[in-house]
Amino acid sequence: MDTARLKQFVDTFWEDSILPSITEYIRIPNKSPSFDPQWAEHGYMDDAVKLMEAWARRQLGAFPGATLEVVRLPGRTPLILMDIPGENAAVSRGADDTVLLYGHLDKQPEFTGWAEGMGPWIPVRKDDKLYGRGGADDGYAIYASLCALLALEEQKIARARCVVVIEACEESGSYDLPYYVDHLKDKIGQPSLVVCLDSGCGDWDRLWLTTSLRGIASGSLTVRVLTEGVHSGDASGIVPSSFRLLRQLISRIEDETSGAVKLQDLYVQIPPQRIEQAKQAAQVLGDTVIDRYPFAGGTKPMADEKAELVLNRTWRPQLAVIGMDGYPAPENAGNVLLPYSTAKLSLRLPPTLDAKAATAAMKKALETDTPNGAIVSFDGKDGQSGWHAPQLAPWLEKAVTQASEEAFGKPASYMGEGGSIPFMGMLGEKFPDTQFVITGVLGPHSNAHGPNEFLHIPTGKRVTAAVARMIVAHHARKG
Repeated sequence: MDTARLKQFVDTFWEDSILPSITEYIRIPNKSPSFDPQWAEHGYMDDAVKLMEAWARRQLGAFPGATLEVVRLPGRTPLILMDIPGENAAVSRGADDTVLLYGHLDKQPEFTGWAEGMGPWIPVRKDDKLYGRGGADDGYAIYASLCALLALEEQKIARARCVVVIEACEESGSYDLPYYVDHLKDKIGQPSLVVCLDSGCGDWDRLWLTTSLRGIASGSLTVRVLTEGVHSGDASGIVPSSFRLLRQLISRIEDETSGAVKLQDLYVQIPPQRIEQAKQAAQVLGDTVIDRYPFAGGTKPMADEKAELVLNRTWRPQLAVIGMDGYPAPENAGNVLLPYSTAKLSLRLPPTLDAKAATAAMKKALETDTPNGAIVSFDGKDGQSGWHAPQLAPWLEKAVTQASEEAFGKPASYMGEGGSIPFMGMLGEKFPDTQFVITGVLGPHSNAHGPNEFLHIPTGKRVTAAVARMIVAHHARKG
């Protein structure tokens, strides 16, 4: 493969074809169904599907026999499925000579705090960054996948059959996806390589492979002490504060001084290889481990050792209170002892911990022996287990190294991610012998889910070129 020619094709295609379409995609407020329960009536999800479908169909003419279908199961978000034959189109769908490329098109909600002139649905390009919700998480995935395949086609380089799956429910936990995977199992076949473009990167200087994803256990904890609010001057000192009891219960889960999770059932033994990779990643990243976050004032991180911070983020349980209910806004707050307090708890879990068991452990700790006999309920669901990557096959490890050197000019790095991609755990269970490449463009300050989210365009281009190299290596592994 002519690497210089590959880079030139990718760069030109991104500028001329991909970026104009992603810009239009950012304008569409296609929030994931958990954040827009009326998504079907609003039609924004269909708008995003139509935009990507039309763009993709224009590209598929370069691949004889390629197909695209928008699959719609009743009551579920749509899914885009593309089947692009490889060198030998007669190869059975069930054979192991298939690459599955994955992404999603649904988005997180708006959030506040966007810079002046920017907004979640206002695409703004400044130098190497395209701002707006969803460009990096994960709108670029369908574009990068087809660009990589077109770059190989432009040089007439052989590759395996490729299947592209773009779902529309990932930001809601991919609860629709299992139904589609079962529905389409004969069409998807059994991939020997999965490429997921929905992850992050430690910096912009090299290819980053995600080695693990944390799971999540979440739910609302409610403490009720009264049937209605009463005058605080009359009742305080007799009726316990629901907030104080809530705080007391949360301290059963988390040490309020150190932030360490107390429940030992929520920990796992971290594999030695992942500890060593965390040390290496911390050495590569240096102060970026900390500086990538917009700390306010003199706020300090939770540990001094950078490798410990990496492990905290990727392999240790961590609790966040992400929502509160039962309280008026400060300007509307009267002198009333409130009848109840509700906190939405989000507990990130180690990659290999069973989420159902973790949720059960939380529920038991919170609802047993309630303080002051208050009514306490924790409505956590089963949660979502994480994912731990299998060992890379020698051919893939070599390909990752070569891809990073060619596209970025530096060796690849490996690190776990703190978030979740439910599809990976699902595929890992269904295809235990499959190789996985999990990567992405969410680097320092790219701020997915928050204000001023951006797509770092040079990294998008380089990741695209790297994916092309790995697809070539996948095909060559048998020869």
